Amino acid sequence: MVAKMLRWASGVTRLDHVRNEDMRERHGVVHTQEKMREQRLRWFGHVLRATKQSVEKIAHAFKVPGKKPRGRPRQRWANTLHKDLKIIGLHPDQAHDRSK
Repeated sequence: MVAKMLRWASGVTRLDHVRNEDMRERHGVVHTQEKMREQRLRWFGHVLRATKQSVEKIAHAFKVPGKKPRGRPRQRWANTLHKDLKIIGLHPDQAHDRSK
């Protein structure tokens, strides 16, 4: 959808064979996945700095009692967060250091 709007705004069609990455670069638009990763990591920093009594800190440390359902494990926020940290080359213990 984003690429379609960028193409429309610049008057480029698919027949011009211009790649979507080139269109994003031309207009200065960040890829949606990168922006989502940035927001998740920003929220994670907020959770780490929160007090122990805050709702987000309690929810982050909450363990669900009982058995897990059968089948493939569900994708959790923590799993996605660990992938994001791995992509940018940080260990979860280094997340407190804001200089990186």
